[in-house]
Amino acid sequence: VFSGAIQTQDKDLQEGDIAEVFSAADNYLGTGHFHKGTITVRLFSFEQQEIDEKFWQQKFDKALELRKRISISENQNTNAYRLIHAEGDGMPGLIVDVYGTTAVMQTHTIGMFRLRETFAKILSKQFTAVYDKSADSMAKQTDLITENEYLFKKENHTPENGIVENDLRFRVDWESGQKTGFFLDQRDNRLLLKQYSKHRKVLNTFCYTGGFSVYALSGDAALVHSVDSSKKAMELTDENVALNFKTDKHTSFTQDVFDFIKHQQTIYDVIVLDPPAFAKHLSSVKNAMVGYRNLNTEAIKRISPGGIIFTFSCSQAIDRELFRKIIFQAAAQAKRHVKILHQLTQPADHPVSIYHPEGEYLKGLVLYIE
Repeated sequence: VFSGAIQTQDKDLQEGDIAEVFSAADNYLGTGHFHKGTITVRLFSFEQQEIDEKFWQQKFDKALELRKRISISENQNTNAYRLIHAEGDGMPGLIVDVYGTTAVMQTHTIGMFRLRETFAKILSKQFTAVYDKSADSMAKQTDLITENEYLFKKENHTPENGIVENDLRFRVDWESGQKTGFFLDQRDNRLLLKQYSKHRKVLNTFCYTGGFSVYALSGDAALVHSVDSSKKAMELTDENVALNFKTDKHTSFTQDVFDFIKHQQTIYDVIVLDPPAFAKHLSSVKNAMVGYRNLNTEAIKRISPGGIIFTFSCSQAIDRELFRKIIFQAAAQAKRHVKILHQLTQPADHPVSIYHPEGEYLKGLVLYIE
């Protein structure tokens, strides 16, 4: 509910309070968390009912049932998935990712932050550890939290930080890594890359912990180069490669991606462009468009004839149509014929509510460059 739609509100409402919303005719519309800002209420219920632990338990139960329905929560080949995807699961401001027997939680609103202990109690019924990473996401919103912490851990249990994804192994640093530690939203797209990697020279840019690199190697790539400006990310990439292969086909580069692409002499057959969000707010869309366009232009110019580019945007402010226009501009600037082979998005454990299309934040295209 946007602030401009609100005629009156209780004067004693505080940040994160539960608030009921009524129409001008005094008809009940929904219940959500109150916040001071452009979005004043984030709705989590359209039924007038008591908001207690039972209510939230039912939310978690429904989310888990969906993951069972899509065969991800009990998949023997994959033990990492997203259990709660904010608005997609009717819980705006909350993310819960599962890594084996550990649930990693991150809140993004004061309302959800206040419920951390309740959520940890619910999650403790199924998982052996619950780690709260809200300090990273809530730093600018509250001074009530100073560090990430385990809200629950079974006695004498040390949570393992290794996961399996499509039979490939990865080390996940949920305590100090980005987001909750691993980019689960690229799982299906990594598997698709594997199909295009056989005997190809592959470049994985903004590689973070090397997910795409490991999949390319598993697809029998001729060579794989991983690039990221973070030394720690490159160390994790090398570790994840070593967990799966004894190979001399992989080389890591701790370097700025834009500089690397411009000056690298290797002609690649497959390039992965998966940058961080260039536009986190609408005010930065124009600059983000320039960044995405320049990055894709350089890649399209330099890839081999018949090459494949996996290009992504995780910026919520850049919608699918705008992203395609940016790639069109990049292709035109590079003066090469480009075809779209696949249109990609996040996997099914990152569901999008039909009433909240903004939840479809990940956009991807697989391009064929003539």
